[in-house]
Amino acid sequence: MIIDLVWLVPLIPFIGFIINGLGRNKFSKGLIGFIGSSVIFISFLISIVIFFQLGADPVKSHEVFLFDWISAGALKIPLSFLVDPLSSIMLLIITGVGFLIHIYSTGYMQDDEGFGKFFSYLNLFIFFMLLLVLGSNYIVMFIGWEGVGLCSYLLIGFWYTNSSYASAAKKAFVMNRIGDLGFLLGVFFIYTTFGSIEFSKIFPQAANMMPGDGVVTLIALLLFIGACGKSAQLPLFTWLPDAMAGPTPVSALIHAATMVTAGVYMIARSNALFDLAPIVQHIIAIVGLSTAFIGALIALTQTDIKKVLAYSTVSQLGYMFLGLGVGAYDGGFFHVITHAFFKALLFLGAGSVIHAMHHEQDMRHMGGLRKKLPITFITMLIGTLAIAGLPPFSGFFSKDEILAHVYEQNKVMWLIGVATAFLTAFYMFRMLFLTFFGKYRGTHHAEEKIHESPKSMTIPLIVLAILSAVGGFIGVPEVLGGHHWLSQWLSPVIAHRAEGGDHATEFMLMGITIAGVLISIAIAYGRYVKKNHIPLPDEAKRPFLANISYNKFYIDEIYDTVILKPLDLLSTFFYKIVDKKIIDGIVNGLGWGTSEVSKGLRLVQSGNVGFYIFMMVIGIISMLLYTYLSL
Repeated sequence: MIIDLVWLVPLIPFIGFIINGLGRNKFSKGLIGFIGSSVIFISFLISIVIFFQLGADPVKSHEVFLFDWISAGALKIPLSFLVDPLSSIMLLIITGVGFLIHIYSTGYMQDDEGFGKFFSYLNLFIFFMLLLVLGSNYIVMFIGWEGVGLCSYLLIGFWYTNSSYASAAKKAFVMNRIGDLGFLLGVFFIYTTFGSIEFSKIFPQAANMMPGDGVVTLIALLLFIGACGKSAQLPLFTWLPDAMAGPTPVSALIHAATMVTAGVYMIARSNALFDLAPIVQHIIAIVGLSTAFIGALIALTQTDIKKVLAYSTVSQLGYMFLGLGVGAYDGGFFHVITHAFFKALLFLGAGSVIHAMHHEQDMRHMGGLRKKLPITFITMLIGTLAIAGLPPFSGFFSKDEILAHVYEQNKVMWLIGVATAFLTAFYMFRMLFLTFFGKYRGTHHAEEKIHESPKSMTIPLIVLAILSAVGGFIGVPEVLGGHHWLSQWLSPVIAHRAEGGDHATEFMLMGITIAGVLISIAIAYGRYVKKNHIPLPDEAKRPFLANISYNKFYIDEIYDTVILKPLDLLSTFFYKIVDKKIIDGIVNGLGWGTSEVSKGLRLVQSGNVGFYIFMMVIGIISMLLYTYLSL
């Protein structure tokens, strides 16, 4: 069976990393691009075969053992891969979208002197991401988890000569480590509780436990902290917008389609544990909803096209966690799939605009580009319609499913979720109108140089646009005449499904969402097309609330005041007082004392032989006296 060769899927990109890494200064850019892209395509082909073979197999779960990795007493950790409906879908997303982004990168990074290094990093990232989703235990998952964090650091800070870009990479690395500590502690508690870190041994034991168990609740909470770091949830989300410092293909691959969804995947994989922790589920829903709403509010006023998409990603990730929190694991994962399509498309479309604008990212200097960049405009329009949630585009089905389940659990949460959907439609069409409509707001000289991107960049846009348009049909609900293929496919992994409402309620919820989204689009059109409103560059002239949104609610400044400055003061105290005066004082004092004592003792060394003989006699008499007295 080809499933037994699943180890080839991560191995082939790793080989690409080694080849391109060693030959980055020797191979031509064409050869590097071909190697980097072809290894991902081969993995994609194998993933397709595995997917269809798994579909025809009555046994929907296969554990492929490679070798015993760690064996210490009772602890045995094999390097083995789990092929099941959940991991097979992730394989297709990672390798499929990853291949398109690799092809796009051959055009976008063509003039960059670090071309070979960039492709080697991309291949290494794909390797670690595949390791994360294929691991049959939490340790193999954690190795992939840490690996994608490393690659994220390398790719965000790819242009490290720019100090602000290097700082963004360090910020992402540190904030991810905070979450990773929670994940690692959760794994330790899993081993002490279940005696194993293998999914196949943990989840059957969990099925016999009672909901609300204290230890399992702690485990779920720690795992969720890990997911907060990787998937940019409050309060660990500020690294993701800063990560836009990396090249645009990095934003599309890591911060839209794959790495940031790792937390969602981990929780969906561990659904048997989270079902036993209803308190943690409620926390997940609140954090996810708060992240979605705050991310949308910040995106409303941003003027950097990539920052708009970055905060949009934060908001959409919040939607996924909201779905997980109300027990709609399949709905949350459904949004992972659709988001991978339309957000990768939007980031790559933004990259096409930036490429045409000669690295200009401020939307206030754009406008009127739809005639000069027709393919980019049409594909980004499709992506915008998908993320706004209009039927029949993909985002409508996944977002509607999440909101429907939320409505059954909590009406207040549903209201905030729907309001966030309206804000999403507004800020996304604001971005589209400012970029492509109206008149060009740059110089005439710059306008003459604007042209459509090469085919290596536009073809991936077209493919992703098609997927964004039709991808939602894998989860058509029964109320619309579908059978929700995705939910049925995931049923061996996600047995528990959140209950939805009746058909009349679902139609009502859909109608409210669609009407609100259309109104939001109309408002954006009237403001940015009809009235030709351009965001103000002067902070002093902005309205108070708009200023707060534009400055991202001053969350970074709050972190700086509450966390960084106290830590700096504490470290200064330890350096100047504890380290220099106490520790160095003791060490230097011992040295000074030894030096001073030696100055006195050296006077004894006079060179007089008679004095030496006298001291020897005194010493012998002292030893004899001591011996006599001790008897």
